[in-house]
Amino acid sequence: MANKNENDTLVNDCDIITRKEFIAQTSAFTAAITITTSSTKKIINKLSAPAPGMLTVAMNVNGKEKTLEIDPRTTLLDALRENMHLTGTKKGCDRGQCGACTVLVDGRRINSCLHLAAMCDGVKVTTIEGLGTPDNMHPMQEAFLKHDAFQCGYCTPGQICSAVGLLKEGHAKTDDDIRELMSGNICRCGAYQNILDAIKEVQQNA
Repeated sequence: MANKNENDTLVNDCDIITRKEFIAQTSAFTAAITITTSSTKKIINKLSAPAPGMLTVAMNVNGKEKTLEIDPRTTLLDALRENMHLTGTKKGCDRGQCGACTVLVDGRRINSCLHLAAMCDGVKVTTIEGLGTPDNMHPMQEAFLKHDAFQCGYCTPGQICSAVGLLKEGHAKTDDDIRELMSGNICRCGAYQNILDAIKEVQQNA
């Protein structure tokens, strides 16, 4: 619908907007943008913040710094396998009885299935992947190959890590000492004599 203004000019009612209306509409538009931006920032902050009940743990794994956001109940074994995809460390009994999950924490051998990852904040963890590579093997890895100290190979990563820790401890003086101090690492294939021979060779050459 059209009306005549004071100058007899035809204008459309919908084209008429006062200064007051313009300011009101601009303010509303600006407020909407501000609210949207604020809401977006809140969403981003929620997404980037640690989930309730989660812990942030930083550790050095095989010479590399790792930061994990984990459930406080997560074991070091599960953190290595599930979070860092270091599957060389095996899950056997999951009760600390077979030794398949043995790794080195600050050079000390432990059963990673019984060790909470939250306890490893700031420590150095070495798994079988960190001891050596196919092209540059650790002396213990070479000795295990030479003496055929494995059959199925499932327990081998834990056996090797435990053997490295054993020699570092310096308590094994005799064959019986080695057998006793390695008794926490079970080999279901029964390659114990070969394992003993491999450890003795590395010990003698150290």
